[in-house]
Amino acid sequence: MKTILRNPQLRQRGLAQVQVQVPGQPAGQRGIALLEALLAILILGIGLLGTIGLQARAYSALSDASQRAEATMASEKLLGVMNADVANVLNYSAEEGAEPSVALQPWVDETRQYIPGALLAVQVTPEARRVRVDISIRWKRKAGDDMNQHQLTSYIAN
Repeated sequence: MKTILRNPQLRQRGLAQVQVQVPGQPAGQRGIALLEALLAILILGIGLLGTIGLQARAYSALSDASQRAEATMASEKLLGVMNADVANVLNYSAEEGAEPSVALQPWVDETRQYIPGALLAVQVTPEARRVRVDISIRWKRKAGDDMNQHQLTSYIAN
C-alpha cells in the first residue's frame, strides 16, 4: 500500500508529493479483504437458502407421512369394528362418493375429520367361509398435488 505524504515544507522545495511504500503489503492487494468478505457472505446466503429449501421439503414429507398414518389407523379401526360386528359386516359397504350406511357413517365422519377432503370407499365381498374387505382412502394434501391413496385388503372369517 502506498501512502501519499503532503508536507508544506516539501512543497517549498518543489516536491509536491512523495509516495512511500508500506512494508509487508503489495500494491496490488488493495480491497482483497472486502472481496473475500463479500464472497463469504454470498456462500453463506446460498447455504442458508438451501437449508430453508430442505426445511420446507421436510415439512411437506412430514405432512404426507402424517396423513398416511391417519389413513392406516382409520382402516385398521374400521376392520376392528367390522370384526366385532361380523353378523352385520355386509352393511359396511360404500362406494366412493356415495352416501355411507348408518353403520359406516361414524367412521366416515371421524376419518374426514383427520384427513380433510378424503374420498372413502369400502367394498365388502362375501366368499366361501369368509368376507373380503377392501378399504380405499384417497386424499390430496394441497391443490395441484396428485392423489395419495391408501388401499387395504383384509379377510374376515364368518
